[in-house]
Amino acid sequence: MRVTEQRRREEWAQVMKYLADELYPEAERIVVVMDNLNTHTPSAFYLVYPPEEAHRLVQRFEFHFTPKHGSWLNMAEIELSALARQCLDRRLPDIETVTREAQAWQNRRNTEVVKVDWQFTTADARIKLKHLYPRIQV
Repeated sequence: MRVTEQRRREEWAQVMKYLADELYPEAERIVVVMDNLNTHTPSAFYLVYPPEEAHRLVQRFEFHFTPKHGSWLNMAEIELSALARQCLDRRLPDIETVTREAQAWQNRRNTEVVKVDWQFTTADARIKLKHLYPRIQV
């Protein structure tokens, strides 16, 4: 987890570089599943880094985007919601405190091996997402 003062393209590109070069330097390819936030684009690398470095980073990642209409299905969104409710539900005086509190929350979640209790079934999807399925005329 990284806490930044803003969530612009620049911060996203820096976090992704950290992921590639510090956390997974031996990985040939890193598969990333993420939402469609406008800051989450390969072009962000070119805003922050020289073209050669940006290209190198883009080649390291394989991006898969969650559906725009289904963010509530995204397990990462569920985890962020838990973070907001359990840790960030009060005023914190500065970014250092936010970082410390968020890191403590993450460490606790990881130690407790908290899992998402996924209960959404294919049958549920057919009902809830009916409007997204194509209509076939016979």
